[in-house]
Amino acid sequence: MSVVLEKEPLRSKFARKHYIDKWDAEDVDAWEAGGKDIAKRNLIWSVIAEHVGFSVWSIWSVMVLFMPTEIYGIDAAGKFFLVAVPTLVGSILRIPYTVATAKFGGRNWTIFSALVLLVPTVATLYLMLNPGHSYTTFMLVAALAGVGGGNFASSMTNINAFYPQRLKGWALGLNAGGGNIGVPVIQLIGLLVIATVGNTAPWIVCAIYLVLCSGAALGAALFMDNLGDQRADLRAMGESLKFSDSWVISFLYIGTFGSFIGFSFAFGQVLQINFLAGGDTPAQAALHAAQIAFIGPLLGSVARPLGGKLADRIGGGRITVWTFVAMALAAGVLIVAGTLDDATEGAASGGIMVAFVLGFVALFLLSGLGNGSVYKMIPSIFEAKAQGLEHLDRAGKAAWSRSMSGALIGFAGAIGGLGGVGINLVLRASYSGEAQSATMAFWVFGAFYLACIAVTWVVFLRVPRQDAEIEPAPAS
Repeated sequence: MSVVLEKEPLRSKFARKHYIDKWDAEDVDAWEAGGKDIAKRNLIWSVIAEHVGFSVWSIWSVMVLFMPTEIYGIDAAGKFFLVAVPTLVGSILRIPYTVATAKFGGRNWTIFSALVLLVPTVATLYLMLNPGHSYTTFMLVAALAGVGGGNFASSMTNINAFYPQRLKGWALGLNAGGGNIGVPVIQLIGLLVIATVGNTAPWIVCAIYLVLCSGAALGAALFMDNLGDQRADLRAMGESLKFSDSWVISFLYIGTFGSFIGFSFAFGQVLQINFLAGGDTPAQAALHAAQIAFIGPLLGSVARPLGGKLADRIGGGRITVWTFVAMALAAGVLIVAGTLDDATEGAASGGIMVAFVLGFVALFLLSGLGNGSVYKMIPSIFEAKAQGLEHLDRAGKAAWSRSMSGALIGFAGAIGGLGGVGINLVLRASYSGEAQSATMAFWVFGAFYLACIAVTWVVFLRVPRQDAEIEPAPAS
């Protein structure tokens, strides 16, 4: 299939087949002859569609800043649970979304997954304009936003099939980072709305995303392609999970992506609680929280491609273990700041607030690096295992590796997303306790990062690995 020219008429863009029967990204000659341009075009629109998916997935992390308790009747603990619901739904949907691109085509599914985002966006807009509904209704509408979380799995599986092994770390990191950046972008839009018209016009945020979701669907229809030889199904996912490495990767992704998405949804609310404790009005607290909340997710999103690139050069295991070491240290900063705050009466001092913000920002940045390095490990592991499949030829080994990698990308993404649910539930429990602070939650986070250090070192760094052995490890 030839590369589509920039000046091709709109009718021709729709009329062309958008279908590639056979795709071999490892064929260097074909790649240089035009394959890389096709892959790049699909990557660009995959990033855009995943970007708006992440934004809609995290829309309630912004909406809670527009929800004074006296008007909406939902307290801080209720809001933490409200933002945990779409995290849970999105994580579960990542499993079926993983196989959707192989069944329906990457282009076709991207169009559908972008258009379906209109449903939760419209529902959120209506509910925010009519706050008299029950908490259950808010929970159901928040759950609808979970469809945005599924976009990640289908997008990553699709792009994994387009790129050669030597470029997967960068391509997957860029695809995921561009998607992740949807979180700080919607928070930045919320900040601009609050700064210009106050915290009484959440409908503006929703209206903007109605336009963006429609644009993403149109771009996918015009510029993306379906791959005829793409394979990823539930049987492949089951086969990939026979390998012990798959479960280890999923566990580590809880620590990286779970941290990113969990803190992304909760950071603004944690800040708002502290500003309210300092004497701000609800409107002032919302503005001050929004001014800071987007910085962490932005840095984490930008860091993700860098994590993939470093893993390409240095090794995924090495980057991952040092990332968790630094995350444990950042959690230690939060523990110290929280303990000092708990020991003093009244609002947190300026120094403690700075420590809170710096600790969270460091966690965001490091989780982004870890996201890239952990996902680089997935195709590397299965590429190595594929070389031991003596009954397959080169093309068969590449197809097996892509199938296993694509399946695990979706499963690990689902498990990692559940880490975000855990973060919000731990924070909710921490604020519901007698101290009504997040210090207990910080201790839990730090302990988990220490466990991730130990697992990464033992499995991937302690002894030389025999990835060429393809026999699955026995079930434990």
